[in-house]
Amino acid sequence: MYFLALAADYDGTIAHDGVVDEQTIHALKEFKESGRRLILVTGRELPDLKRAFPELRVFDRVVAENGALIYDPASEEERSLAPPPPAAFIKKLKERKIAPLSIGRTIVATWEPHEAAVLEIIRDLGLELNIIFNKGAVMVLPPGINKSAGLEAALAELELSGHNVVGVGDAENDHAFLQSCGCAAAVANALPMLKASADIVLSGERGAGVVELLDRVRREDAKLAPPHRHGIRVGIDHDEKEVYLEPYSGSVLIAGSSGIGKSTLATALTERMVEREFEFCVFDPEGDYDELEHAVSIGDAATPPRIEETLKLLRQIRANVVVNTQALAVAERPPFFAKLLPHIAALRARTARPHWLLIDEAHHLLPAGRADVSQVLPEEIPAAIFITVHPESVSPDALKTVRTVIALGDKANEVVAVFCKTIDMRAPEPVDLAKADEVLFWTAGSKTAQAVRAERPRQAHKRHTRKYAEGDLGPDLSFYFRGPKKALNLKAQNLMIFLQISDGIDDATWEHHLRAGDYSAWFRKVIKDDDMAEEAAEIEADKSLRPDESRKRVRELVSRRYTAPAEVKEA
Repeated sequence: MYFLALAADYDGTIAHDGVVDEQTIHALKEFKESGRRLILVTGRELPDLKRAFPELRVFDRVVAENGALIYDPASEEERSLAPPPPAAFIKKLKERKIAPLSIGRTIVATWEPHEAAVLEIIRDLGLELNIIFNKGAVMVLPPGINKSAGLEAALAELELSGHNVVGVGDAENDHAFLQSCGCAAAVANALPMLKASADIVLSGERGAGVVELLDRVRREDAKLAPPHRHGIRVGIDHDEKEVYLEPYSGSVLIAGSSGIGKSTLATALTERMVEREFEFCVFDPEGDYDELEHAVSIGDAATPPRIEETLKLLRQIRANVVVNTQALAVAERPPFFAKLLPHIAALRARTARPHWLLIDEAHHLLPAGRADVSQVLPEEIPAAIFITVHPESVSPDALKTVRTVIALGDKANEVVAVFCKTIDMRAPEPVDLAKADEVLFWTAGSKTAQAVRAERPRQAHKRHTRKYAEGDLGPDLSFYFRGPKKALNLKAQNLMIFLQISDGIDDATWEHHLRAGDYSAWFRKVIKDDDMAEEAAEIEADKSLRPDESRKRVRELVSRRYTAPAEVKEA
């Protein structure tokens, strides 16, 4: 489920003349039995509401007094979000004989045409109070208190995000809270301005409209709202139309050769998520996202992440988390991921958060040869983004959840074809990518793909230097000092070890790899640092250098670009 809760106004929405009919009550109860939550958001004071609506316990939370009071019907606990109205203000209202006059925990309410007198008293006393209108009602509240603020507080108690809430209302004071929901609906009797800003205008009035909405949420779920409300923008197509990734439209595969821009695109997508206040979690096996803005990293090159700490962070509202497993040995990373993912899946089932999962190096974390992937993965893993160089090496169980493929580079069509072959699906017709910033965007099962001009990140995506300086690159990417007769097999799994071994080996071994261009090749292909590779190639080509001189220059080169910055940062 994507929409996990309904937030509804009372008067004029679920209630008619202050009364909720049996059909609406029955529909609300059925909705809650489906596992979703119900939140009532009203301008009424709590005692009055309890008298008018004895079935209040059907709601998980009540936001009363136009956002100033949170009430839990199950525990009967109340929580005020603002102080009581000033005594001098109440005194002046009574002296001016303003009636009717209702005084709640925080709210002060009357009716038009008393708004002018109320405003005059506020001005004369120099008070910082706001007036809110609701179909003739005049409500006075402290600054920052409205239905939107109250709903946000109630959702925090329920560990839910507004993105996963459908809101419904009818009047002026409903506008703010509806816009903070993932989908905004207006009943047929709503004010024209509210209808104009709503995502859905219901055909039924009051309770009948709410019953209609509840049925649509059950049938349509995430499809209820248009893509621009919950989609993440990938870029622009040739017709200048925006292209979105939509949650609960299946998972996403970002694939292409090494160094082609997959992580750069992923970084841009996280920026769009932050802009829209969607929460994300990045599984980062190699420390590539450790400096990602607007996210907290768990684990680093020296310290492995802990599951308990990760889940504690993810439970916080508006928390974005990068799970860095760089400190774990390469073989330990998939088992750690296999333990963590079911916990996150359970959290998402209950709260829909984190809204997006980004799984980098998916061919390592979910390898094709791992027998228990089907047990680790939920039956559906919506809003998950798998990032890989080798889609054919990713578990078919994971690939079968993919509904959108984004392929990068001059071999993008081949990437899509490999994906299709792996899961036995017909590939689309090839599409030419005319520009360097274009990617191939394909919805699985469709006959054609499209070229999309992809978003670029504002933050510079740079590979984390400590990954190469101190991490474990694994057996396939490590540098091996073997010597001219291949008598040695000294593995350097990172740049620090590379420098240590290079200091200790004999001149013949050092010179063998130097003259073969092995150092610059490793820097270019594995470290992916073309500038460092070019400088190393110049050292390799200078045959006038003695072994001690070439060692010194390579050491200075590596230390300047990697080792030294890491040491300074830790100090």
